[in-house]
Amino acid sequence: MAKKSHTPEQVIKRLREAEVAIAEGSTVAEAARRTGVTEQTF
Repeated sequence: MAKKSHTPEQVIKRLREAEVAIAEGSTVAEAARRTGVTEQTF
């Protein structure tokens, strides 16, 4: 089975969502969880 990859637009959208969450006072772990990626990936 082929590995699913995300488009650059999808990656940028998730990074921006995480950046906003962190700016609002969330921890990195919480921001990663909200965007659906692991903390290690973030």
